[in-house]
Order: sequence, then structure tokens, then C-alpha cells
Amino acid sequence: MSSPLRHLLLPLGAALIALSASSVHAQAAPAGWPNKPIRVIVPYPAGGNSDAIGRFIADKLGAALGQSMVVDNRGGAGATIGADLAARAPGDGYTFMVAPTAVFAITPHLRKVPYSPFADFVPIAQLTGSYSIATARKDAPFNDVKELVAAARKAPGKYTFGSAGPATATHLAGEMVNYKAGISMLHVPYKGSAEALSDLMGGRIDMIYDPVSLTQVKAGKVKAIAVLSKTRHPELPDVPTIREQGYDLDTRSWFGLFAPKGTPKAVVDRTAAEVEKILATEEARQLLLRMSQYPEYVGPAAFAAQIKDDSTFFKDLIVRADIHVE
Repeated sequence: MSSPLRHLLLPLGAALIALSASSVHAQAAPAGWPNKPIRVIVPYPAGGNSDAIGRFIADKLGAALGQSMVVDNRGGAGATIGADLAARAPGDGYTFMVAPTAVFAITPHLRKVPYSPFADFVPIAQLTGSYSIATARKDAPFNDVKELVAAARKAPGKYTFGSAGPATATHLAGEMVNYKAGISMLHVPYKGSAEALSDLMGGRIDMIYDPVSLTQVKAGKVKAIAVLSKTRHPELPDVPTIREQGYDLDTRSWFGLFAPKGTPKAVVDRTAAEVEKILATEEARQLLLRMSQYPEYVGPAAFAAQIKDDSTFFKDLIVRADIHVE
């Protein structure tokens, strides 16, 4: 090798070795991790499903890791305040976030958010799937999806579906049904699920797509015509899924566990392994069922790919349905 060429290659080789060593170091877990409390950010106020799931996971994961985990509720601005806080936290294995589909795959397509769903976070695991129930008023002239589609096609725009508000999961579920079935039902937004359910029971709207209806379905005050999930709802074993009725549709509604960018792979993998064990327990199944959720573990790599697919799906749906938020 000529001397000039050697002088050029030696520094390059040294730089590559240093870069490789740096990459390996970045993936190593912090010494003795975890050796102090871990913060779990929930970007919603206390009391809702996000909070309940976050606290359950924090409690069980803390026990598995031998370290306390502190839930930090940071609600506001459609979860963007808490998500931004998590995104800005050090990637040292001492901050996690529990959040639903909307934070990563829906809200960024509706408004400017102060975080990047992909560049600022590392997905650790999907925690749950959701039992969304397609529920009709008691005297609606349809008892299953086939009859709903026939009625809606015969009278476009006549039938209505309510939601907990514009661009919520309950709104997007109805738009998905409209699109997949080729029908046009009028969306009626409310300020929350309780108001929509009340108007459904009063016969002022025809449908909702919301697990909040479960109690009233069981009481016979409204009727479930389908479950918008991969499996039947254990509390409604006689109600078929929408897939069983011929429509390939999933609400893509989940809760997941995330860490800030830069969190060591060793931390992510260890945490994911413990989460998988937690979700396999009967305790997890029973607790989540009370929230019309079910355990659905998906590991880091597959979950990351799924989030990107969900983001593309919801972006297209939002554009197609011309959905906006003020």
C-alpha cells in the first residue's frame, strides 16, 4: 500500500471503529438498570382508560423489574402535552409513556403536534386491542350489518351515527364502516360518549360505534349488531364480529408502551419481555375486559411497523372523509 493512501485510510478506519464502539455503547443498558424509580407518563387526566391501563402496567412492571414506577398524568391539548414531555425526556431507561392509537396515528394528521411520532419515540410493546361495539337504537329497522347496509343504501344520508366528538376513535370507526360498506350515514358529533349513548337510547340517532354501550346492550335498551374487533366480545358471545359478517374491518384501536428516542435496546427488549408475561395473566384479561379491552401483545419491531401502517391508514381515511378539527 502506498504511503499517501495508508495515511488516508488509517484515520478512516479509526473513525469507523470509534463509531462502531459508540453504537454498541448506545445499545447497552445503563449500569444496574433500573436503580431508581421509573416515570410512566400518561398523556391524559386520571380516571380514564389510559390512566387505568398505565397504572396497571406500571404496578406489575415495577414488581417484575424490582423498582418502583411512578405514574405521571399530563393531560391536555389532545394528549400532545404529555406526549411532548415524554419525547423530550432523556432516553436513559427511566421514562416510559402509555398512550393510545390517536397520539401516534391520528392526531398528527389533524393538527400540528410538538413531537414526531416516529423520530422521537421507541415503541416497546402493544398492550391492548379494543372491543368496539356497533350499536343501534332498539327499534332500528336492522339487526345485523347486512340489514344496516341494505337500509343505508336504500336511503343515503337518512341514517345517523353519533360519536364522542370529531376525529375520535368512535367517529373514525363509523367512517370506516361507511367506506368499507359503501354507504353514507350522517355523522353527529357529541361532547363525549355518554351524550351520544343517551341520544341513541332516546332514538334521536340510529347508531354508535363505541364500547360504552355494553351495559345498555346487556340491559336490552339498545341492540348490538356487530363487534368491530378481531374476536367476539366475551360479554356478548352471540354478537358476531363485523368480519364474520363479511367486512374486513378492524378499528385499529390499541394502547401501547413507548420510550423516548435513544433508549437502549437492552432496556426496550427486557421491558417488552416482562410486558408479554404480564399480559398473559388472567388478572390482565379481567381488568382490561372491564374497559372493553383485551390483552394483545406485539413486540418492538412488529409494533413499530404496525404504527406506520396505521398512520398511513388513518391519514387516508381522514382525507377521504374530509375530517377536520377546530
